[in-house]
Amino acid sequence: MTTTTETRLPTRPDGVTDAKLFIDGEWVEAVSGERTPVIDPSRESQISSIALAGPEDVARAVAAARREVDEGAWSRVSGADRGRMLWRLADLIEEHREELAALESVDIGRPIGEPFFGEIPLASEVFRYFAGYADKIHGTTFDLPDLGGKSRRTYTLRQPLGVVGAITPWNAPTMITAWKLAPALAAGNTIVLKSAQEASLSTVRLVQLIEEAGFPAGTVNLVTGRGSVAGEALVTAPGVDKISFTGSPEVGRGIAAKASGALKKIVLELGGKSPQIIRADADLDEIISTVGTGVFANQGQTCASGSRIFVQRDVLDALVDRLAAHADSIRVGDPFDEATQMGTLINERQLKSVSALVEQGREYGVDVVTGGERLGDRGYFFKPTVLVSDNDSPVARQEIFGPVGTVIPFDTDEEALRLANDTEYGLTSVLWTNDSSAINRFTKGLKAGSVWVNAWGPPHPATPWLGVKTSGIGEELGTSGLLAETVEKVVNVVG
Repeated sequence: MTTTTETRLPTRPDGVTDAKLFIDGEWVEAVSGERTPVIDPSRESQISSIALAGPEDVARAVAAARREVDEGAWSRVSGADRGRMLWRLADLIEEHREELAALESVDIGRPIGEPFFGEIPLASEVFRYFAGYADKIHGTTFDLPDLGGKSRRTYTLRQPLGVVGAITPWNAPTMITAWKLAPALAAGNTIVLKSAQEASLSTVRLVQLIEEAGFPAGTVNLVTGRGSVAGEALVTAPGVDKISFTGSPEVGRGIAAKASGALKKIVLELGGKSPQIIRADADLDEIISTVGTGVFANQGQTCASGSRIFVQRDVLDALVDRLAAHADSIRVGDPFDEATQMGTLINERQLKSVSALVEQGREYGVDVVTGGERLGDRGYFFKPTVLVSDNDSPVARQEIFGPVGTVIPFDTDEEALRLANDTEYGLTSVLWTNDSSAINRFTKGLKAGSVWVNAWGPPHPATPWLGVKTSGIGEELGTSGLLAETVEKVVNVVG
């Protein structure tokens, strides 16, 4: 949850400028002139509006990115200079940390301390990390035999893919936008960025900082609006070489189908239903706060949320009591109140979805230990919720994307592994134990892109971020994510 320090946190913005599109270095209205309101989810009131890009706007953005990567100024920028621009951008993010955090908080309703202490500094760290790689992307040389009596020198070049279409989610817009942009720009690609309709304000400000950092016109372009219109136009645009998407499996499957027809490269991160496995030897008093953070951070609207909590039966009652007490102690309220530990869901649709899934759980026979209902009648607040269930209930199978933790008992390690892997998802997982042999068994046996042991948190930019099964295709971050932004060309020189 939010960490309190002596630092004074940002206050709610007095007013937010209506957002335009950014195409070829200019801030412009959508060709249609259409806009949609931006709603503060904690007050259910309009705070701004964003332009609704259409296919013509997307086509212009793609054309600008295509020109720039093929023959524009960006195509001639050295790796060292790309790194300097990325480092400058990281500095600007730090300088405007308060503003970016406030925009993210008012836009999606999360406590101001979370983006201020977490996501915004992490975004800066991501740009700085990949800035260091921009002049270190290289190929491989080969010692091969002569060909036809002539000497042969063979090597590979790592070159940019071209135009990357990046489609970002609403739950952590600044950080995940950094995940997609930093390695792509370090490798020399250009970007057409489609921000989430529900949360574009901090992304618009980030793109303004990209402009200030000196990136040439056309290098990064921003289109805002509906996924079904602007997002689909970006996926199907012939000038786009790769689509990077973070969102739901349903949308991800549609993107994969459309992109595959044009043989575009894709990276999909499609959420999870991640397990936290608590063995009887874990110190419950020591771990309960972090277990709770893994469930309730960002109102549970986190792809890596550890919302399936498997507990060895010997300590089941003790864990449930502690987790329920932790949930009841969380202060839910105004995201800009420094005492607030949990804010609001993103919109009314998400509130109804979370409420409906908990109701399905009740009908199934799940034990609602605490919470399970809306809080108040203004703002999309939902009480921190603890359920006890088996692994077959709707609340154990579906990604709720709300502040709902489902506790599931197990007896043996073998049963815990089987239950944890019995899901269509495989993004991340958490193990709580002091037994080194159990750590070896679980880290090998868990089917997930990452495993935390005795901790839970965001990925570091040096490590790859990926999912297995329905949780995704391809890698972001780390050297794997960086190389995925390049194409390797083989060069044979004979004579």
